[in-house]
Amino acid sequence: MRKVVCVTGGSGYIAAWLVKLLLERGYIVKATVREPNDSKKTEHLLSLDGAKERLQLFKANLLEEGSFDAAVDGCEGVFHTASPVQFSAADPQAELIGPAVKGTLNVLKSCVKFPTVKRVVLTSSMAAVIVNGRPLNPDVVVDETWYSDQAVCAQLKEWYFLSKTIAEEAAWKFSKENGIDLVTINPSYVIGPLLQPTLNLTVKMILNLKNDVHDVISSNYISSDVRDVAYAHVQAFEVPSASGRYCFVGHVTPVSKVLNILHKLHPTFFPPEKCEDDKPCEPGFQISKEKAKSLGVDFLPLEVSLRDTIESLKEKGFLQL
Repeated sequence: MRKVVCVTGGSGYIAAWLVKLLLERGYIVKATVREPNDSKKTEHLLSLDGAKERLQLFKANLLEEGSFDAAVDGCEGVFHTASPVQFSAADPQAELIGPAVKGTLNVLKSCVKFPTVKRVVLTSSMAAVIVNGRPLNPDVVVDETWYSDQAVCAQLKEWYFLSKTIAEEAAWKFSKENGIDLVTINPSYVIGPLLQPTLNLTVKMILNLKNDVHDVISSNYISSDVRDVAYAHVQAFEVPSASGRYCFVGHVTPVSKVLNILHKLHPTFFPPEKCEDDKPCEPGFQISKEKAKSLGVDFLPLEVSLRDTIESLKEKGFLQL
């Protein structure tokens, strides 16, 4: 018997790669999308190998309790990736916090209804890990014991970070109270080739580096490859011993080095900027890979991720030759 799994927010960047990998492994995939009949948002899923035979699309709304029931019914695993991603908001509660928290709880409430569900894998974020006021310096190793502080996020007006922090905390509380086997994957800025036709925020940041170079040149770039992230999700479901949280960061790299790699890949678009003498680079820090590697992940080199991102942006017309 083929295993049946659900992927929420199936048309998204990480989710599409997750659906692709699950189909390649022979799963029956029930993916939720907001508009199943909108071909612009579903064609990249329906064209995947195995989709015709083993992919089913379901309409669901994060804010509507019970709307995930049909998709979750009969599934052994549920991958909850759906959550708004934006770094500014006129109304943070309505645009980010409400959908992230209510959506997570609505998916988990659906999972409780069906005893077939063996494990839930939640796409959280390093946003729920790293913003707690503790200094980041070369002596620091960030790991799974770190949690972002809601008050610090609010003080900094980092609303996306706050939404992911509250949502993950709510997920752990609900799961413990209701006996759900929950695992979270906490990636950073996710890059790599696009399956969807639209430009998602974290890949768009690569294009924005050219314009924002003087603002970001002194900072560090914390990245994960979308293919590694999707693989980690599947492993988090398939590996029996997987548990708890997984900080999932392939590279912590000075932006100057990222720009130098991008300049070699696309010299006419990315300027060959260096760290300026009067604006030294922020000190680096480490994010533990130990637990992530226990899932069998071998992180792709940053150069490969950036190369494939640029090639995908060219192919889809977001970056002119």
